[in-house]
Amino acid sequence: MTRKVADCRKTPSDINCSLTIIGEEDEVVRAAVEHAVSAHAHEDTPELREQVRGMIEDEDRSARGGMQFVQLIEFKTRRREELSRLLDEWEVRTGGKRTATRAVLAEDHEQPDLYYELVEFPSYDEAIRNSHLPETEELSERMRNLCESEPTFHNLDVVRAEAL
Repeated sequence: MTRKVADCRKTPSDINCSLTIIGEEDEVVRAAVEHAVSAHAHEDTPELREQVRGMIEDEDRSARGGMQFVQLIEFKTRRREELSRLLDEWEVRTGGKRTATRAVLAEDHEQPDLYYELVEFPSYDEAIRNSHLPETEELSERMRNLCESEPTFHNLDVVRAEAL
């Protein structure tokens, strides 16, 4: 039987919750409802239980972040430490709101100061929703100020993804 996952990061909340619950479906529903009541001030109702049951995913899909869309951002900067602090600040400010599920920042081995950030999303629509967050718009502007030229964005639909 496939284990299930309930991930608070996929549901915006006022407290920017980042809890993830993994287990058998009934265990996850029970624990997620208890969490929704104690941490998010929801009322334990049959409707809440059905809503939670509808939001949980298979563990294997969740492990990929439900990744169906990737944005690849290419940019050049000599100010990596400032950029790292900026990204850390964005993560804190968008907790519970962002739709990005994973980000990887890499520096080109042969070309110092050339970076690539790979950002994964469940879908193109979720990427657009994420880009319209005020915190993301501010990040984009501040990031541009740290770059030596305009970043290049590549919007990519995932056609195959495997854990190796």
